[in-house]
Amino acid sequence: MKNYLGPMYLTLAASIWGGMYVVSKMVLAIIPPLELVWLRYLVALFTLVICGFATGQSWKLQRKDTLLISFIGLIGYFISIWAQFAGTQLSSAQMGAMITSATPAFMVLFARVLLKERITFRKGLSVLLATIGVFCIIGVGNTGNSSQLGGMILGIAALTWALMSVLVKRVPSSYSQLVVTTYAILVATIAMTPLVITQVDVVRFQQVMLQPLVWGGILYLGVVSTAGAFFFWNKGLQMVDATRAGVYFFFQPLVGTLLGYLFLGEQVGIGFWIGTLLILMGVLLIVKEPS
Repeated sequence: MKNYLGPMYLTLAASIWGGMYVVSKMVLAIIPPLELVWLRYLVALFTLVICGFATGQSWKLQRKDTLLISFIGLIGYFISIWAQFAGTQLSSAQMGAMITSATPAFMVLFARVLLKERITFRKGLSVLLATIGVFCIIGVGNTGNSSQLGGMILGIAALTWALMSVLVKRVPSSYSQLVVTTYAILVATIAMTPLVITQVDVVRFQQVMLQPLVWGGILYLGVVSTAGAFFFWNKGLQMVDATRAGVYFFFQPLVGTLLGYLFLGEQVGIGFWIGTLLILMGVLLIVKEPS
């Protein structure tokens, strides 16, 4: 059972992020990307700190590890998440799913360079199958009038999230991932606060904060898809090789498309089921590969 805990954590995190697109799509129509990420992190920090003290976590960090955790916060939780929201807003949800699906491939490359992990034939085949599966689900030629700028920003999101995921593997396992996640989100929140303060329209902000949809969406994004999913992703990364872990990221567009069909009335065709099968085949190859 212990061998399957890492894959379970990674699958759960990616599935939660798939559902996040349904919620964020509605909230982004009211709140700009940077403000939404900032509010999401404030809620997540409050949740993680309470959980940390309730479980008696040690908050002490070694000085040599502080810089690494700060990089994780800046690269992954600030730059990558902002780019994901901004790129999706400028282009389309399908374009966002297509470009961010390159994340596992980038993880394989970063893991080879930074962690010296070996790229086996089985790992490469699993990434290829899952990538083709994502293209089948979202439709390669069905991206609409997506902005080139949005596409470039989404590319930055995929690249930086992959780098962050590999850097997490370099954090000593003696630290609780709840503590690491909390500090990383704190760094990201501090970094984006000056930008939010200079850009926010106070009157409009006060008005939209009165809407139940906004509060409900922010609570879900902060508690479930940030505090919960970031913790599960980092915990899973502790237990699985970075090159193997990247494949589980493909559950995000799979679950997002399925929930869009169930709750938003978005249509899915035969490509969805073919893509789902290919993704599951890719994941099965990785799960069954000896560590």
